[in-house]
Amino acid sequence: MLARPTDAERRRLHGLFAELCAIDSPFGHEQACADRVEAELRRIGLDVERDDFGNLLARVPPPAGSERWLLMCAHLDTVPRLDPSTPIEPVEVDEGWENAHADILGADNKAAVAAMLLTAERAANDGSPVGLELLFTLQEENALVGAKAFDVGRLRSRFGYVYDHATPIGEIVLASPTYYRFEATFHGQAAHAGIRPEDGRSAIVAAARAIASLRLGRIDDETTANVGTIHGGVGGTNVVPEHCRFVGEVRSIDDAKAEALVTETIERIHAAANEPTCDVDVDVSVARLFSGYRHRPTSPAVGAAEEALRACGYEPGHIHSGGGSDANAFEAAGLHCVCLANGTQRNHEPTERVSFDALEGMLAVSFALLATAVAVDAPA
Repeated sequence: MLARPTDAERRRLHGLFAELCAIDSPFGHEQACADRVEAELRRIGLDVERDDFGNLLARVPPPAGSERWLLMCAHLDTVPRLDPSTPIEPVEVDEGWENAHADILGADNKAAVAAMLLTAERAANDGSPVGLELLFTLQEENALVGAKAFDVGRLRSRFGYVYDHATPIGEIVLASPTYYRFEATFHGQAAHAGIRPEDGRSAIVAAARAIASLRLGRIDDETTANVGTIHGGVGGTNVVPEHCRFVGEVRSIDDAKAEALVTETIERIHAAANEPTCDVDVDVSVARLFSGYRHRPTSPAVGAAEEALRACGYEPGHIHSGGGSDANAFEAAGLHCVCLANGTQRNHEPTERVSFDALEGMLAVSFALLATAVAVDAPA
């Protein structure tokens, strides 16, 4: 199969990408985007299945007599926007796509969605050396909810790829972290802040002490922690705040390190709440939302990705990532899945961008993967 996209395919790729980005689809609200993707798959001539959660699955059959299948996966949702009242307006800036407004573009992960749709169209029209399964998931940005809900037993593929890492094309994710989310809720005692402050017990002070005591940011090469949200008080200044809540996360490629840091975090939160100057009650809940994985560099699926990247002019490199992807959910379910960087930039930020070269490059890599996947006999 020809690796390089034609001029017509490149034009179609850019038009479809911009159209998809303009469809607002924060996690939990992807229906309009899913409908548009399903319509495109049916236009190509493919049957589309939706599971009970709403994930989309379509197939391009292999050549007669072949039993080889390859999965490609992308997610349809985005993180919430800063200002939902303004439209997403993809515009061309310096040989790339950006949002005309200071907000996310949605290249994460619609760059991958567009590349997969064009790959499906070529495979359906020209034939493919392997069967192609295309899976479009929901709520990936909400801790991989859609992928975790999907039954991998429905797949014919024994391995697959997701394009979901905002670093240069060529990077292959060999390790991804275990991810914990924690929530701490503080219960103090309300009192008038100017008349009886000594009768109050400030939940905000306790939460602040707890946050200040935590190890946050880059803990080591494999481990990070963050507090991302805090809410407290009643909206004024004259009441000692009775309630406060904050939410955070712990990630580590080393499972034991993640567990140890979560335990330490819980202990420090309770210690801060029990300080005599605070003396408030605290409830801490912890959820392990997805597990990490490590791939062997010699994995046949990794080798096929390296071969496809080289065929398209990219030098493969192996990385460990602090971010999760649908690959985490599939690996936990027993399906070998490799996450590839797709060249998007500044994902989750109001300056999110993808260059024309990166968008077209991942389409070329997708075409090449159909050829190199023929030699993959089994997952690692």
